[in-house]
Amino acid sequence: MMPLSVYLPFNRDCLRGAFVPAKGATKPPEPRGHWLIVRDQGLIVVPEGNDLRLPSGDLPPGFDGKLDRPLWLGTFRGTPCWVAALDRDATVPAGFHCETLVPMRGTRLPDDLLSLGGMAMQALHWESTSGHCPRCGEPTERIEREWGRRCPRCGYEHYPHLHPAVIVLVRDRDRCLLARKTGWAPGRYALVAGFVDNGESLEGAVSREVREEVGVEVTAIQYVGSQNWPFPSQLMVGFVAAYAGGELTVNREELEDARWFPRDDLPPGPSRHSIAGFILDTYARRRAP
Repeated sequence: MMPLSVYLPFNRDCLRGAFVPAKGATKPPEPRGHWLIVRDQGLIVVPEGNDLRLPSGDLPPGFDGKLDRPLWLGTFRGTPCWVAALDRDATVPAGFHCETLVPMRGTRLPDDLLSLGGMAMQALHWESTSGHCPRCGEPTERIEREWGRRCPRCGYEHYPHLHPAVIVLVRDRDRCLLARKTGWAPGRYALVAGFVDNGESLEGAVSREVREEVGVEVTAIQYVGSQNWPFPSQLMVGFVAAYAGGELTVNREELEDARWFPRDDLPPGPSRHSIAGFILDTYARRRAP
């Protein structure tokens, strides 16, 4: 049985098989279907009462000349999905709304649109950073039926990059170690997190990040789930760990604050959309051994 974390928003599994990626498939002849139009970190949607839906059909009215060449992402419930970028300063045409894709900004998007929008953002990020060969600088070409790009001069192929990061809940019996960064909402705390270094295991990254950011040692590191995090292209790998010693010392270059909280009196934290929220909801209040 898969862990419940696989069904978090931004994970393709959240769509329960309703989405089929473009990789390996034949591209439709015309850009028609669902439109995933991204402006900055927002998704263009059509309000319908209390609901939000994607624009569908031909290119939506009002966007002529405002969008880059659309990318085919795949099909959702049998309908092709097309991705296009709208300049952040462009006016959104009447009848449409730009809804944030960022959970921490209070997104109102349902999980399926969050997941599709996240994949759209990642596709656009890859397109914007892969236009030239990293080996010789020649403009690259898309590889047919793949996400990758190939250099026509030297033949080098490269593919979308995912950046692994660990995120960990540290427990010590009836208390949990939480941290906050500068600029977060007042009173909000979350988990220690950081990117995996070259040559480092995931477990090694957990130990190092906790040591570097809050000065303590951990043991009994246990994997609990993962989440694709499209801001812009991370894979968040979640863990819980047990406190093994050391004095709490906040690294002020990384964090604004960190402290121990009773597990039954936790401060405001991440929303349910994130792996951090999932870990807190699932493990923070569970009595640790």
